[in-house]
Amino acid sequence: MDISALLTSAGINIGVCVVLLSLYSVLRKQPSNVGVYFGRRLVSVCSKRSDPFSFERFVPSPSWIVKAWETTEEEILAIGGMDAAVFLRMVVFRLWTHCLTLYIITCSACILLYFEYKSIAKMRLKHITGAPPNPSHFSVLVRSIPQCSQETYSETVNKFFTKYHSSSYLSHQIVYRCGRVQKLMTDAEKMYMIFKASAHEQNCQPSFMQRGLCGGATNSLEIVSHETDNVSGKTGSGDFDLATIRKECAAAVVFFKTRYGAVTAAEVLQSSNPMLWVSVLAPEPHDVYWSNLCIPYRQLWIRQIGTLVAAIAFVLVFLIPVTFVQGLTQLDQLQQTFPFLRGLLKKKFMNQLVTGYLPSVILILAMYTVPPTMMLFSALEGSISRSGRKRSACCKVLYFTIWNVFFVNVFTGSVISQLRFFSSVKDIPAQLAKAVPRQASFFTTYVLTSGWASLSCEAMQFLALFCNLVKRFVLRIKDDSSNCTFSFPYHTEVPRVLLFGFLGFTCSILAPLMLPFLLIYFSLAYLVYKNQILNVYVPKYESEGQYWPIAHNTTIFSLVLSQIIALGVFGIKRSPVASGFTIPLIIFTLLFHQYCRQRFRPIFKMIPAEVLIEMDQKDEQCGRMEEMYQKLRSAYCQFTITPHELLGSESLNHHDNEKSIPDPEKLNAGLIHPMLRRLPLPGIKVIIGWLSFLLFSGNEANQLNGSSSVVHCNLDIAETSKK
Repeated sequence: MDISALLTSAGINIGVCVVLLSLYSVLRKQPSNVGVYFGRRLVSVCSKRSDPFSFERFVPSPSWIVKAWETTEEEILAIGGMDAAVFLRMVVFRLWTHCLTLYIITCSACILLYFEYKSIAKMRLKHITGAPPNPSHFSVLVRSIPQCSQETYSETVNKFFTKYHSSSYLSHQIVYRCGRVQKLMTDAEKMYMIFKASAHEQNCQPSFMQRGLCGGATNSLEIVSHETDNVSGKTGSGDFDLATIRKECAAAVVFFKTRYGAVTAAEVLQSSNPMLWVSVLAPEPHDVYWSNLCIPYRQLWIRQIGTLVAAIAFVLVFLIPVTFVQGLTQLDQLQQTFPFLRGLLKKKFMNQLVTGYLPSVILILAMYTVPPTMMLFSALEGSISRSGRKRSACCKVLYFTIWNVFFVNVFTGSVISQLRFFSSVKDIPAQLAKAVPRQASFFTTYVLTSGWASLSCEAMQFLALFCNLVKRFVLRIKDDSSNCTFSFPYHTEVPRVLLFGFLGFTCSILAPLMLPFLLIYFSLAYLVYKNQILNVYVPKYESEGQYWPIAHNTTIFSLVLSQIIALGVFGIKRSPVASGFTIPLIIFTLLFHQYCRQRFRPIFKMIPAEVLIEMDQKDEQCGRMEEMYQKLRSAYCQFTITPHELLGSESLNHHDNEKSIPDPEKLNAGLIHPMLRRLPLPGIKVIIGWLSFLLFSGNEANQLNGSSSVVHCNLDIAETSKK
């Protein structure tokens, strides 16, 4: 290990961390940056931060570190959700297990893993039972519905579940194909319903929309009223056929009367053909990835194979920057390849900069392309939930970084020589024992650059800060509430933390000098991430701790690999006794992993029946079931622009647990759209007039009978307006 190159890299990264964190402690005190560093508080509190001018605002202070340290786990669970608490547990776990020797590391890691798994499993069940009723616990996503030429998918679903699940079946909601035309039409329908509701409250008969470009003015209120009556008369369950406008998919969200009934229907095989009536528990409403529900179920295995091939091809392409980085770490090869650099590389500082700092920086910059690429692959796989897509991307990024950061850099040379390494399995431990010490300096530098510096960048939020400056000084927008909020990037940060834990375990024997740097990283990471969860990130959905099994599997793999490396070291030292003691340790670790899989993993896949039945009985005793039934259909609204978003939260009030009609006086100046802000009514009238001409022209107008002005998700508004 080149100590001077390591100290150069350490000095640069320490300086970067100190400067950025000091700058962060000053910028976070400025009222103009409240939207950047306190986005979560703006959303939850909905208040502006106005601090008087004082000298303390321009002096760096560690107050945010003290606040992050004093925050309890219960507060993190309430603010950031279960996933945030699990992520911080990952950091803490690695903080306390990297100071031990091989046997002590293995035993302590296994003991901590067991109790941590047990603790998180209890936390998951406690979180589920203590949280408000979740619509996803009553909902089952059914895919690959068989098509019948004489009936719609909605009728097929209703007939099937009425016949086979009559005691627990409640209702269902068909999934429709999401397209730009359908989205535009749906938005127009919802806006039209809002106009109708507001005008009905005024007891007036406005006529602001003509039916097409020809013909006289038509009373819009009478049209919608008749349409609503027709729809209510035709279908008792609220499902009506809009096949000419919005084509149904072979998927549906089926609602059940109890949680136990939903779980039973999700787990049981519905048909003798496993490729039909495929049922799983539905994700929570904000977590549903609607566009992927339209993918035919029979295509999923093809998509998975295709994304696997694409990921492998991406790994091979990524060998180009990795090979370049490897050349920078070896000074002799670099001078032979580029002779004109010999004079420059003879300088001690440049030599240390090129071999110690520059390789890790180049690799980190190239690694920024990995998370978005893996997110794209995960979306193409067909994940039905956004959290599932993010977890899939997390696993892909983790495998990618472990392979490219560790294995490819350990076995330097051409691709052929790297692949030749796996030709002889019995030589793998010895090869690892020889290769890991050669790259210890690079791994330590990588921890400094990708670890310490990345934490400083995470605290600074450069992208959000840049957007805030453009908004304030270029666009002249002073409203903090218009800032975009982000959820925690688990697909990038979880692989980073697990990678450093992997490096700590595998290099703890041959490169113990890395351990102090890892300890500092995990300590700083715990404070920085805790601060970001408290102040910046807004949890939009969560997977209820599903990231912990990924952390457990990675830790077991790290332990086994470190033991294999130790086995290679003992083999090189010709110590058969030590090698003999290491082999049982590997077997013990694998047996422990299998035990944890059988003991705890099922809890993260499904919720125990006894817990579900107790929750159902408690809700029945409290009389909350009927209220839950009313919320189920509106919860899973496929088309996301709701009347609440169109009118703003201040224009809706609650009366008798139902949404009342919005105040007409607040509609005079125009509608409030979440992206376009306030829209003038005359412009909207023209747009709806054109849309009505396109929708009702020709014979289609006679066939549809005006039913396109009613949307599944807004039937409750129409019923309220009739009252």
